[in-house]
Amino acid sequence: MFRGITSIMYKEVIHMLRDPRTFLLMLVVPSVQLTIFGLAIDLDVKDVATVVYNLDGREPSRDVLNTFWNSGYFEPAGTALSDEQLISAIVRGEAKVGLKIPPDYSDNVLRGRPANIQVLIDGSDSTVAMQALNVANAIALRESMEIIAHAVDGGVGGGNGPPIDTRPRMLFNPDMRTANFMVPGLVGVVLQVTTMLLTTFAIVREKENGTLEQLMVTPVSRLGLMVGKLLPYGVIGAFETAFLLTIMRFLFQVPIAGSILLLAGFAVVFLFCALGLGLLISTFAENQIQALQYSIFIVMPSILLSGFVFPVENMPYAIYLIGRLVPVTYFVEILRGIILRDAGFMDLWTQGAILAFIGLIVLTVSTIRFRKTL
Repeated sequence: MFRGITSIMYKEVIHMLRDPRTFLLMLVVPSVQLTIFGLAIDLDVKDVATVVYNLDGREPSRDVLNTFWNSGYFEPAGTALSDEQLISAIVRGEAKVGLKIPPDYSDNVLRGRPANIQVLIDGSDSTVAMQALNVANAIALRESMEIIAHAVDGGVGGGNGPPIDTRPRMLFNPDMRTANFMVPGLVGVVLQVTTMLLTTFAIVREKENGTLEQLMVTPVSRLGLMVGKLLPYGVIGAFETAFLLTIMRFLFQVPIAGSILLLAGFAVVFLFCALGLGLLISTFAENQIQALQYSIFIVMPSILLSGFVFPVENMPYAIYLIGRLVPVTYFVEILRGIILRDAGFMDLWTQGAILAFIGLIVLTVSTIRFRKTL
């Protein structure tokens, strides 16, 4: 019944040894992924980028700000000189929280009267928003208790309410719907994975089917071949983008607050970048198994390091930089900016420029790596 099993096993061992690249990838990829993603995945939200609009400027207001910074949950990300600048910093994605301290804050604290701090929170990221809201309320409660204790020790009467009162205002996603946060990011991740895999097999399929030799004898240039491979899949990607956004809008009831035309323009740039990544992978891989293994190096960071699920603020800096090399990181920011925060071109042009730059680099490297010779 098991006659010849040792011969088959010997044959497979010889086959694996003759393909050391695939064998090495099978051993290296899991260990690398476990190390990187184990360091990156952290559900505890810390170092939330926070912009400050301090109309008081005196010592009590500086003290309460230091309490926010020393908590470890908030990280100063600049100052604003007006309400418009405060909100604009959140719309652009430069900050997740905005603190506004009124001009009479110190007077109210010193006289034992309720002092207000307005806390503006970016609700488009529900995980960060809920943590920021809870910590801000806890800080205000702790500061209030300390002020009341000092007032009692000094024989000063208290006011009619808590000395410090946070006035939270949830922006862009006031109901804290999980779908509003997750689905736009999921659109970006699904688009990158599917479109990249389409072109990943473009040249690998030619190699395995033996038709690559026919392309080599054609007068088409290397760049022309790359672009010719890319454009048909780009059309498919455009239809897929429209289809996914339609599902997002009508099935998951996620409203699109910003410009659809602007979103479409950024989507074209992203598709160019994602399709180019697939072509680049196909120039490295000798067969479809290797192509899939190389793709994992892009697929897993797209899910875990792009900010789609886990906040990038918590990641070690080296892991954070790896995530910034993945195109979908910037497209997720664009999607959430336009769909949830009604961000405009000037708010997101940096992400679009980076996507275009990555796309050009990827296409250039793919063209250089492809040789019209066996």
